[in-house]
Amino acid sequence: MSQPFEYPALDPLAGLPADRAPLTEEKAADGKALLNPPSDKLSPWYSNCVEVIDESNNAFDLHIYYNQNSPGQLAHARALHERIRREFPELRVYKFWEVPVGPHPVAMFEVNTFTPAQLGAIMGFLVAYRGGLSVLIHPNTDDEYRDHTERATWMGQPYPLNVSFLRKDKGRFTNTQ
Repeated sequence: MSQPFEYPALDPLAGLPADRAPLTEEKAADGKALLNPPSDKLSPWYSNCVEVIDESNNAFDLHIYYNQNSPGQLAHARALHERIRREFPELRVYKFWEVPVGPHPVAMFEVNTFTPAQLGAIMGFLVAYRGGLSVLIHPNTDDEYRDHTERATWMGQPYPLNVSFLRKDKGRFTNTQ
């Protein structure tokens, strides 16, 4: 059972015209999907995270976790770290941690994306190459606690994070190692 939201959700329909035509149940050419109304432009979400994410620093963090006591996972994580650095030089890739750090309960490395297109590309890549490793994906807003909890997405098995000190009233996490 999921936990109740601690914060109110943004209204998904905010910003749409009040006089918009109702949607239909008409099927698309594949006979399965619903036919969407046409648009003369792409959603701005293809190029910018327009609502809450601070893209001036980086839009999303991806934390790739591995079991540091498993030689197989360690080797796979090291190879994945190298491949990401070579294949996605435009992304920010941090050092390979061999011990748990910050709110992360197991060893990991971090990758930052700056645009939705980069996030989509690295997520597709990780679907293909992460193997059994878990990945925490979270946005960067003005609320680190919420980013690591309600706004977080997981690929693979989630890990319980130590997020209590990420609350605004507890001070900001800084990594000095």
